[in-house]
Amino acid sequence: MSELEKRIRNKSLLSKIAKPEDTLQYFKETEKRTLNLGWSGFTPVGYPKVVPIMLADYVEKNNLQGKWKFNLFIGASVGAETEDRWATLDMIDRRWPYQTGKNIAKAINSGKIRFGDKHLSMFPMDLKYGFYTKDNGGKLDIAIIEASAITEDGHIVLAGSVGTAPEIIYLADKIIVEINTGSPSFEGMHDIDYCRIPPYKKVLPITDCRQRIGTPWVPTDFHKIVAIVESKLPDNGRPLRGTDELSQKIADNIMHFFLDEIKAKRLPENLLPLQSGVGSIANAVVGGLVDSPFKNLFVWTEVFQDSFIPFLKSGKCKYVSCTSLSLSSEGFKDWWENYENFKEFVILRPQYITNNPEVIRRLGVIGMNTPVEVDIYGHGNSTCVMGSRMLNGIGGSGDFERNSYISMLHTPSVRPSKTDELGISCVVPKCSHIDHTEHDVDVIVTEQGLADLRGLSPKERAREVIKKCAHPAYKDYLMEYLEKAEKKTGYAHEPQILSECFKIYESLEENGTMRFWNK
Repeated sequence: MSELEKRIRNKSLLSKIAKPEDTLQYFKETEKRTLNLGWSGFTPVGYPKVVPIMLADYVEKNNLQGKWKFNLFIGASVGAETEDRWATLDMIDRRWPYQTGKNIAKAINSGKIRFGDKHLSMFPMDLKYGFYTKDNGGKLDIAIIEASAITEDGHIVLAGSVGTAPEIIYLADKIIVEINTGSPSFEGMHDIDYCRIPPYKKVLPITDCRQRIGTPWVPTDFHKIVAIVESKLPDNGRPLRGTDELSQKIADNIMHFFLDEIKAKRLPENLLPLQSGVGSIANAVVGGLVDSPFKNLFVWTEVFQDSFIPFLKSGKCKYVSCTSLSLSSEGFKDWWENYENFKEFVILRPQYITNNPEVIRRLGVIGMNTPVEVDIYGHGNSTCVMGSRMLNGIGGSGDFERNSYISMLHTPSVRPSKTDELGISCVVPKCSHIDHTEHDVDVIVTEQGLADLRGLSPKERAREVIKKCAHPAYKDYLMEYLEKAEKKTGYAHEPQILSECFKIYESLEENGTMRFWNK
């Protein structure tokens, strides 16, 4: 018996085994209308590969670019060899709710792809409610799901991520399963419960990161499975971004803050469950926890990154609840070498649960995310560069910033432009686009320092942000702007000079630097 046949424990489904090209028949209706597709995956892990790649090859070979187009609904981003290649072949009409990739971002910002940005906790719910597919009765035409196995009862055991896969499987008229025999099975790591429609929603009874409330497989009507395809392709996981000196300074500021909060008895000695975003700062924070005095730490987050592996090995991290093992190829090698130990301390849940405001608030999560920029009053921009150009999407940052016990935004104080190494200030008078309002942000951190904004009025916040977080090259300008705005508005609640607050962006567009006073 082949490894694929072993993974299909419902033997009535063996007749559904097919080659990738055999599934082409299910996609040809796109010649008449745009099909709604749901994929598994969350970050470049657990996403279908062989069928999307086969479809891309078919479109390219038959010059169907722009003729075969699909609406893609996926929990978050997936591998560049699939959706980013689809973007180059003009195969995507609509895409929700988050993406990463040079070509797909280019297509979004040129108007070729209609992209919708949504909080990751809300996307599975809105999908289940039928908001995105009103023209199709709220249904998805086809789900393409990467799996580890199929149970005796025909339920799908997912691979290295969960994301929105449970809702996609529920909504799809047809299901194509890619069983990845190139990786060991992830069976036993999942805790699956999909969202329900009001008035039948239920309480999520999670009071501890380690609690299980669902099943280790996705409840599936296996009669909807039309094909099972074998895959041996690895996840095109994101490589570990190293920690630089600047990121380390930000992490050090956060570690000192935690110690002060413990002394003030606002945090217990083992802190509270931690959420960490992605990137070099997030890695530095996790690395700082490995070397910190904190013990018995818990993590409630979206993605398990490479930096969590030494965190687990250190013994200081007791448990991680996430929705995706977002590891590099090197990270997965380490993961599988230590799997028997790690699997006892990591659980994979749907993003509907990992990002759920109800659970985040109950657990008292400490949320830490990196924005594009912040402004002096504490607003944050996580999505649109210069107010217009979509980067990736809001992801889960809004879920955690609004609902965490302590909501933190960490960013470098400046970034280089093409002509000025200090050309872009990440602390501005007024954000060019706002995803996180001042009402949701408690703490702002840069390599310059940490501004604790809790309990402060807007003008107090502004002075604290400028003093603690702004780069010296911009500090005087920002303070002068604040004082001028106060006088001009009669010391209004949150003073802004609308004719001047975006002047630094105009300077960046025209001169390549925000330092318009330094021409």
